[in-house]
Amino acid sequence: MVEQIKPRYSVSWINNIAEIPQSEWDALAMPLKTPFLEWEWLHNIESSGSAKGQTGWLPNHLTVWRDRQLIAAAPLYVKGHSYGEFVFDHQWADLAGRLGIQYYPKLLGMTPFTPAEGYRFLIAPGEDEDELTQMMVNAIDHFCDRHQISGCNFLYVDPEWRPIIERHGFFSWVHHSYIWKNEGFKTFDDYLGVFNANQRRNIKRERKAVEKEGLQIRTLTGEEIAKPLLNQMYNFYSHHCDKFGWWGSKYLTKKFFEQLYSSYRDRVLLVAAYNEQNTHHPMAMSFCIYKGDRLYGRYWGCFQEIDCLHFDACYYTPIEWGIAHGVQIFDPGAGGQHKKRRGFPATPNHSLHRFYNPRLSKILKSYISEVNQIEWQQIEAINLDIPFSQRQPELQMELENE
Repeated sequence: MVEQIKPRYSVSWINNIAEIPQSEWDALAMPLKTPFLEWEWLHNIESSGSAKGQTGWLPNHLTVWRDRQLIAAAPLYVKGHSYGEFVFDHQWADLAGRLGIQYYPKLLGMTPFTPAEGYRFLIAPGEDEDELTQMMVNAIDHFCDRHQISGCNFLYVDPEWRPIIERHGFFSWVHHSYIWKNEGFKTFDDYLGVFNANQRRNIKRERKAVEKEGLQIRTLTGEEIAKPLLNQMYNFYSHHCDKFGWWGSKYLTKKFFEQLYSSYRDRVLLVAAYNEQNTHHPMAMSFCIYKGDRLYGRYWGCFQEIDCLHFDACYYTPIEWGIAHGVQIFDPGAGGQHKKRRGFPATPNHSLHRFYNPRLSKILKSYISEVNQIEWQQIEAINLDIPFSQRQPELQMELENE
């Protein structure tokens, strides 16, 4: 469907990102800090069968064209449930049900299964961002009205984009992730130096425990990654999802990991653990993506439980690698029970929402400020419990400025 909205512009809703030339999409996405809005990552998720209507993630991307040139885009999905988002709006769905309002389907803006900050509309440099944003919001409103979509939700938004979209009538819901920041560290010992003496000893003990098991940890990137390793990463991922099924459904297919070899190896960091008896096949592995000075932990798995190996493969070795390679921000993924004690403070992120049922919208807007205030109190309480040797100045500043 193509809708003419101005003599110079046209809006198209695209159900398959493969219909959009990669070069044109990436001209908008490559300048961004996040790697998860790039054409290759999104295309792999779709072409591998990971995100599709049958899994409740129907691609429905909004694009804006001037003649035949792509000048703006928004990766969007029609959702039939709330799984795989890591923003838990089930209480909203329950409220809607009790009010007799149909909550699903909903329109969602995020990279599927990827709770990492950075979502935004992709707009070509030099274009009028406010004009195009208004145009895209109008198109979203019209689409949701025509198809009886309950609401539009943008998750893990780019902090610089948030005030722009808030000006267009979306309200903000505060959440938190656990994010490591490089405070000028040059070595792993510099990182250890921010903790109190007890936690420094604990981290050293945990890494020593892995060494005592006779394990060797290797970091592999780019051409160092052989194709069988990505197949094995799927096996680890699959096993881990089956073992801890409450974290969500196993969305990524084996084909997704296989396709990374030819299309996205330059963004992949594997942290692989080998034992002395088999130095060719890892017995555990973590999977990270990096771009510029950002590192993102995504998946982990092992077939044999080894004390403290998870901490080393998912936190300590990626931090050590990151320090050596100029990483400034490391997002290790969802969850936080173990992360805060290892120097990952609770860090706010925001989702933005618009509901089209007047009654539901009025109720949610009336209490969202109270919900956000409670979240800020939780963030501060978590961070007061981190075993730093002293309160980090940057962390204190962030809490005071909000």
